[in-house]
Amino acid sequence: MDGIAATAAVTTKQAIVNTLTELDVKYAFTLPGLGVTWMLDEFYQTRKELRVVLTRGEQVASIMAQVVGRLTGKPGVYMGQGPFASTTGAFGILEAYFAGTPMLVLTDTSCYDGFGMYGVYQTMTGDYGAADVRTVMKTMTKSTYYATEPHEAVYAIQQAYKQAGLPRQGPTAVVLKSPIIRREMPEQSRVTLYPSKGYQEVAMPLPDPKAIKELADLVKAAKRPVLVVGNGMQNARGRALVAQLADKFGLAVATSYNAKGVVDETSATAVGMLGTWGMKSANAAVKDADMLVVIGASLGADYIKFRDPDFIKPGVQRIVQIDVDPRNAGWVYPVDLAICADGSDAIDALLKHDLGADQRQERLSWIATIQANHPVFDQPTTAASGTLHNAEVVKVLDAFLTPDDMLTLDAGTNRIWATTTLKVRTPGQLVVPGGIGGMGWGAPAAAAVKLVHPEKNVVCLTGDGGFAMTMNVMSTCVQENLPITVVVANNSGLGMVRDNLKDRRIAVDFSNTDFAQIARGMGCHGVSVTTAEELAKALKEARESGVATVIDVAVDPASSHVGVSDY
Repeated sequence: MDGIAATAAVTTKQAIVNTLTELDVKYAFTLPGLGVTWMLDEFYQTRKELRVVLTRGEQVASIMAQVVGRLTGKPGVYMGQGPFASTTGAFGILEAYFAGTPMLVLTDTSCYDGFGMYGVYQTMTGDYGAADVRTVMKTMTKSTYYATEPHEAVYAIQQAYKQAGLPRQGPTAVVLKSPIIRREMPEQSRVTLYPSKGYQEVAMPLPDPKAIKELADLVKAAKRPVLVVGNGMQNARGRALVAQLADKFGLAVATSYNAKGVVDETSATAVGMLGTWGMKSANAAVKDADMLVVIGASLGADYIKFRDPDFIKPGVQRIVQIDVDPRNAGWVYPVDLAICADGSDAIDALLKHDLGADQRQERLSWIATIQANHPVFDQPTTAASGTLHNAEVVKVLDAFLTPDDMLTLDAGTNRIWATTTLKVRTPGQLVVPGGIGGMGWGAPAAAAVKLVHPEKNVVCLTGDGGFAMTMNVMSTCVQENLPITVVVANNSGLGMVRDNLKDRRIAVDFSNTDFAQIARGMGCHGVSVTTAEELAKALKEARESGVATVIDVAVDPASSHVGVSDY
């Protein structure tokens, strides 16, 4: 086959759908408008290969696409009309941008058959009186392509899909000039379209052997080395290799927020998640380390305690950084050695060297002392009658979770209690919003996790503030048969902000809301609980029911995160 143009004439929208299926896209998330609406009939033809998921809002659609990209390593596809894809749908795009998640946004200029310059309505062409969807998209994507001709639409998707998956991964966008979507693709004498596969295959370079040897020698000389592991290692191969390297040489493993649970956090080498809202054991280990090996971690401000000068200490500690993007190595701190490589490839190479096997036991003893000195529950927790403390919610979840479960988090106090006190025993079990880290992410994320992993029981822990933002996803769960369980830590307010305000509370308290009743109105199972025993029972029943469930947990507003974290 010489090229797509050599086949019978097709419309642009047919060619777009054919290209997505050729790229083996399994899901596309949307609340359709204008250009997407015009394409829907073509998606009908490929519905067995490519599942179009209808949501009740662009925010939910964009989050679900982002999570699919995060879990699969292939771009999740989000489709929406220009004005809304770039505004209410920006949430998931920004999360993908900051978290390094592959994602493809397909949108349009929302101009009606050439009326972009005439008393515009919804128009995003950038002309007089119109907004500019391309400019907006460029602010939050790796690259934005603008297709004004039918053949450009195909080529743009091929290239955008490729760019989204290349290091550092992230979202890309294709903006279609709306009128071309229904237009027939003319034969091109000078522009030939080729199958997508030839654009997608890219072999990444292997680590420099000399740099790996230098790193191995540095680690061998260290008494208290710590691996600082980030989102770049949050994949099956990466998780296994990190655990193998740490165990073989007695290396402590501290993780970023996105990488929490990259190894079993109850293991002898794990010190947990570091940072302002992380585990005190991880922060203590990093502070006391004589060497830090940073792998696939950008060293974002939240998990380096906002550059506390007594935390990470260049010039005092040896620092080596491994990253697929050379710009990330030595980005936040000066380093002694920077290695541009895939983290898994680098560890594979390191395992062929001696990193101080004779010091393994001494290193493990140091880690054990750190763990013993910083237990996760180090203060009393009591709650008002008829409510639970946030700590109790986490303890129930900890007892409930098995290797067959997955957990998503949202934002707020509930998340801080989970990141600081929940030790994830099953690597890869936890899925979190660590890009913009915004409220409302958790429940749509759980729905996407269930799509990708239908064999898993999927639970979301969220607050009442976050859940209220995107609870319409429960309707999507009903229509798509996604039996997730959402645990709403309902403290009738913005707990994290309220905790920080202390006695000067303003704009943080919500009226009481019965989320269990709302869930029943959307066709889900809804239950309200006020004790730990009731929560444990409700979780077990939800797992066995096969029905989307919302558990409204009465949480004491006074169960503050202040003190449990290093904030």
